[in-house]
Amino acid sequence: MRNHSFFLFLFLLTCFNAKAQHVDSSGSIKHLADSIINLVSKYKATIGVSIIALEDKETTLLNNDKRFPMQSVYKFHLALAVLKQVDDGILKLNQQVFVKKLDLRNTWSPMKDKYPEGNFSISVADLLTYSISRSDNNACDILFNLVGGTKKVDQYIRSLGFKTISIAATEYQMSKKWSTQFKNNTTPLAMGELLAAWFQKEFLSDSSTQFLNRILVENYTSNKRLKGLLPDSIIVAHKTGTSGSNEKGISAGTNDVGVVTLPDGKHLFISVFVSNSSEIYETNERIIAEIAYIAFKHYTQ
Repeated sequence: MRNHSFFLFLFLLTCFNAKAQHVDSSGSIKHLADSIINLVSKYKATIGVSIIALEDKETTLLNNDKRFPMQSVYKFHLALAVLKQVDDGILKLNQQVFVKKLDLRNTWSPMKDKYPEGNFSISVADLLTYSISRSDNNACDILFNLVGGTKKVDQYIRSLGFKTISIAATEYQMSKKWSTQFKNNTTPLAMGELLAAWFQKEFLSDSSTQFLNRILVENYTSNKRLKGLLPDSIIVAHKTGTSGSNEKGISAGTNDVGVVTLPDGKHLFISVFVSNSSEIYETNERIIAEIAYIAFKHYTQ
């Protein structure tokens, strides 16, 4: 586990047990933890949370002993690997990539909607924008091919010190078998620390960090999760992830992770994973929104 010298307040909570174990029960952060416990105890889901208050040097965790399927959240990790190759001169943002019709599978793909016949050229920058801002599955898999596959991206993330993040399957591979999506997983803290390290420019250039931040802020996939209950003026750079449901109505994951810039200029890195949920889609989104709002109110009181 990486060490960013945060004051760590850790509590572990199983989905149907609201009894928390506190390492330090003093201070206002206990109120934040208790508020989240009270919220999640209402729902039939396994919920993972990491809230890192950068400037306040506080971390609040829920179910960090579990690995959560990331779904499209891992497109953020892929973007880091792509931009690292840009920084290293292996790729260029304006580099053109030829996309064949065979590359455009029947999946969530605004890019395919725009170019249904394929056989067109598109820049690396635009592929990243489709993958992050629109969560385009085809753009994602094209970028995986461009950088050397999921194993290459997994190795890069692990080389940064994140050993509890696993990336093993493309979007196409996940679509073929329900269980495959669980191979792309993370602990809540690892996700939060990766966001914090990226935001503090620990491994990408200024220009690459700014580019990724912009397309995260321009994320169009859902405004009802981290942003759902926050004031419209609050800037949120985030990446969502969403699974379908199985024959029992259980959704594997409804996720959102990102950076919330508070009115005073401070930053919260919030990661919420709603997994193994029997709740409806709208409720899963609402859970994320309510957790983000609880954290926002706590740090803006």
